[in-house]
Amino acid sequence: MKVTFKVCFCCVRSFKVKSSDPPQEIKTFFDDYSQNGRMSVDEMLRFVIQVQGETHADLNYVKDIFNMLKHHGVFHPRGLHLEEFYRYLLSDFNSPLPLSGEVWQDMSQPLSHYFLYTGHNSYLTGNQLNSRSSTEPIVKALRRGVRVIELDLWPNSSGTEAEVRHGGTLTSSEDLQKCLNAVKENAFEVSDYPVVLTLEDHLPPDLQKKVAKMVSKTFGGALFRCRDEYKERFPSPEALKNKILISTKPPKEYLQTQISQGATTAESLKAEELIQDEDEKTVAVEYRDLISIHAGNRKGGLKNCLNGDPNRVIRLSMSEQWLETLAKSRGPDIVKFTQRNILRIFPKTTRFDSSNYDPLVGWIHGAQMVAFNMQSHGKFLWMMQGMFKANGGCGYVKKPDVLLSNGLRGENFDPYSRHLQIKTTLKVKIYNGEGWNMDFSQDHFDRYSPPDFYAKVGIAGIPLDTISYRTETDTDEWFPVWDEEFEFPLRVPELALLCITVKDHDKNTPNDFAGKTCLPLSEIRPGIRAVRLHDHVGDVFKHARLLVRFVLEPR
Repeated sequence: MKVTFKVCFCCVRSFKVKSSDPPQEIKTFFDDYSQNGRMSVDEMLRFVIQVQGETHADLNYVKDIFNMLKHHGVFHPRGLHLEEFYRYLLSDFNSPLPLSGEVWQDMSQPLSHYFLYTGHNSYLTGNQLNSRSSTEPIVKALRRGVRVIELDLWPNSSGTEAEVRHGGTLTSSEDLQKCLNAVKENAFEVSDYPVVLTLEDHLPPDLQKKVAKMVSKTFGGALFRCRDEYKERFPSPEALKNKILISTKPPKEYLQTQISQGATTAESLKAEELIQDEDEKTVAVEYRDLISIHAGNRKGGLKNCLNGDPNRVIRLSMSEQWLETLAKSRGPDIVKFTQRNILRIFPKTTRFDSSNYDPLVGWIHGAQMVAFNMQSHGKFLWMMQGMFKANGGCGYVKKPDVLLSNGLRGENFDPYSRHLQIKTTLKVKIYNGEGWNMDFSQDHFDRYSPPDFYAKVGIAGIPLDTISYRTETDTDEWFPVWDEEFEFPLRVPELALLCITVKDHDKNTPNDFAGKTCLPLSEIRPGIRAVRLHDHVGDVFKHARLLVRFVLEPR
């Protein structure tokens, strides 16, 4: 088969297109696990157990593979031919992640023991300055598995109602009731585990009272109301199934922040009296009673914000910049704080374009709510999407033990330590890829020739584990063959993501994006796997995929 490209009115260039042939190592595996050119059910079972590491597989599992191939018209009753075996390896049945999509982690621990899929300014459709506010991004986020939705509440122009908008900008506003309805109608479409609604509240007490009634009426029995038993310890995701939690700053603390900043001792005493009076007479008690995750004040600045309260758990918010500053000198203290309390990280205010930051900085310190602009795109959002493919895509991923317990000497985990020992080595062999010729037009990558694909393979994790490599470029090929292996020695594999990106190499212009994926290392199934690629926003391509072998030593 040939493809032709017009160079000018009278000239064309022709290129021979080769099909996606099995790599030599795949042919060798087939020969080792077959007889007379056919692989029987028993031989396939032996391959699945010994090479793919699926030690719990049985004959029924293999028969399902055979039936899948029969459905796709590549099946022979006497066993699989090489081409049929190759089609199995490249099929969705052979995913690197578990096929069941089941929640398998222990979900009975406090909320502080989990990473939560968290959104930032969840109502914005675009940038932070003048984009439209809408319920659409809220619905989209929840249907992607996001579990934490953020709404900014401000008085409307007349001061009579609360509305959702990004204050101090030219972004439009959205009706609060519509936003609450969007949460109610879509909260549990993907996952039964709780949705947290974080309210960034800029309301006077009379509007807080109105919001309280609106929230109570909208969510009804699905609204979780915190009891005294949870003041010192958050409830678990399992106990909160199909519940909606409100997280914001209690009215009294909001007033205290507004009044006491910069006050003298006498002024502070007077402020306390005013606060008490306001709390009794005008502050909406109904609003305060809605809050099940209390947002605390960052009292004491960088020096004292991580002290915590032994009698109460809170949610503390800080910007990505503040986190980076604290992490340089107090990393283990952050880890200790997040063992009981919830830490929310949000993008710095100068990210006007709704870009995102490196989520690993938060995760490796135990931060549960790493808040992201879901309407954006780019490598950091891909990492976020990759992390929450874990645990059945339920939006909750249990933090590894290294973040939840003290070490042998009683110290907390330090992700920047230079003395962490290697636990395992991951070997990643990129054989080849296919499917771009069906997902893209002939001249999408290069106007006058087939694409020149290369793959970039890397680990995102703690600093000592973070590294990346790239294959050679296979020129003028729709079906690139690389056959290259890379090794990754890992110290904290529990916090590692494997990221693979494919690009078309161009000499004089930026390289064209051709697909990516990020996979949580803790869930990757060893063996030879079909890795499907995704587009810029995270939607999976219909055909583009890679054939990759994963080996973990020790397993």
